[in-house]
Amino acid sequence: MKKQRLKAVALTTMLSAGALMGSVAMADQALDSVLKVGQAKTTLAQDSQKRIDRLAQETDDLAQQFKQQNKLIDDLRVFNAQMEKQVAKQLVVVQDLEKSIEKVTVIERQIQPLIFRMLESLEQFVSLDKPFQLEERKARIEMLRNNQDRADISVSEKFRQVLEAYKIESAYGSTIEAYKGTLPVDGQDREVNILRVGRISLMYQTTDAKQCGTWDAAQGQWVALDDSYNANILKGLRIARGQASKDIMTMTVQAPEAAQ
Repeated sequence: MKKQRLKAVALTTMLSAGALMGSVAMADQALDSVLKVGQAKTTLAQDSQKRIDRLAQETDDLAQQFKQQNKLIDDLRVFNAQMEKQVAKQLVVVQDLEKSIEKVTVIERQIQPLIFRMLESLEQFVSLDKPFQLEERKARIEMLRNNQDRADISVSEKFRQVLEAYKIESAYGSTIEAYKGTLPVDGQDREVNILRVGRISLMYQTTDAKQCGTWDAAQGQWVALDDSYNANILKGLRIARGQASKDIMTMTVQAPEAAQ
């Protein structure tokens, strides 16, 4: 009887131990499940945080880009406003240029006849003036006349060239010059030294300094002078060549003939 009780107690103990072991195993499984769920939640939370951080960064980037675009738009507005002012001013300049071009066209039509009149006057003046450097002066006028037919030279340049010729002719009146030439002396051509003093006197002297003469505008020819002028003409030649200092000279003077 006692043995049966012991067996029953042992059996009960074994059942209890088995139940306890089963409970422990189940508890372990439950704990593992809880841990796994916690780990999964932690992973999800980390992933969510990463997404949040990424979205926050993207939001910051977008906000920065938005600010930059707004600044660029403001800069463009300022630039466009400035360009509009410049364009408006350029339009005014264009209008002024168009008016100027119209005026230039009218002026060109008036300048060309003026140039021809100036050349005619210059040619007449040279023909009536004392005959110094005639070849050079006539060649200059001929060149100016030929240039009037050239299309590659502007009207303004043609006018400038004519004015330059007038300046050269004007300068002759305030300069002294000595150069060699060939003139008829005593019925035969001889090499002479020619002295020009402004436009008031044009004289010559033979190279041996023995004979001299002057241009007589009234007669339109060279006339001989007496020997008393030789010393003064020789001094004038030396002054013109820079071989002597400027000094008072005695010479023949005639009033120039005005162009008609």
